[in-house]
Amino acid sequence: MLSVRFCGRDFTLHEIEEIRRIIGGPDKPHRSAIARAVCERFRWVKPDGGLKVVSCSVALNRMDARGWITLPPPRSPAPRPGPVVLTPASDPGPRIEGMRGALGPLEFRQVRGTTQSRLWNELMVRYHYAGYCRLAGAQLRYLVYAGDTLLAALGFGAAAWSTFDRDAFIGWSPQQRATRLHLVVNLARFLICPWVRVKFLASSLLGQVAHTLPTDWASRYRYRPQLLETFVECDRFSGTSLRAANWTCVGETVGRGKIDRQHNGPVTSFKSIWVYPLAPRFREVLCAPDLQQATPPTRGRS
Repeated sequence: MLSVRFCGRDFTLHEIEEIRRIIGGPDKPHRSAIARAVCERFRWVKPDGGLKVVSCSVALNRMDARGWITLPPPRSPAPRPGPVVLTPASDPGPRIEGMRGALGPLEFRQVRGTTQSRLWNELMVRYHYAGYCRLAGAQLRYLVYAGDTLLAALGFGAAAWSTFDRDAFIGWSPQQRATRLHLVVNLARFLICPWVRVKFLASSLLGQVAHTLPTDWASRYRYRPQLLETFVECDRFSGTSLRAANWTCVGETVGRGKIDRQHNGPVTSFKSIWVYPLAPRFREVLCAPDLQQATPPTRGRS
């Protein structure tokens, strides 16, 4: 065994020995300090230059569970998030019908602060068929308004680790995927409030957010994503709105979930895979032979 992989990074035996030395340092560091020191030692950073402390903490815990390192006891148990409490803020509004054009301009408001975050969470709990879950990795959430009227909520997070049909569409190697997966963003939640029955609204939202998200993402994370993906349950939806918004269906999942890296999880539901390129030369970036080409500049058109 020359190396082991955790959280998308290969650790050599020499590096694991380095981690043991960090753990046994004279200052007896606690777990979060160890994760930070490991990131600094191995330059394990996010595309925006920040340390990947969360991923490193997960990797260290897994090494500890397998007996390769021995972490100090946690200083305090990790707090468990409480259930989402429903409030009148997410109560149904008056029925809205008609055509998309009658609504006028739509405003995509990034979810910021406690009040907006609670409202977004409540909407998912009450009205989204898959319910609420914390989005993985880098993420952006939106509440969509026409004037002061709430219409929809969208959430974007980390892409699926490995999806055969998506990866074939991109044409990248497993090594390229491991270093550039952050350039693919997953539309994890898409909700139009159930009291809003406006024709062509869904495709309009999907089209507009594809132009809004790259700049917002670059502003927050200092790099521009190259591709959007989403997964649609085949027995629930046909993807009509996605197709109308120029998304492309590239295949189907095998039904084991988007984080099943070992391909041995239980089959749950089959989903169609849809993608939307955010740049005309997205494949050149995602499949670039040189890692320096993998993070495009934040300026310029998407």
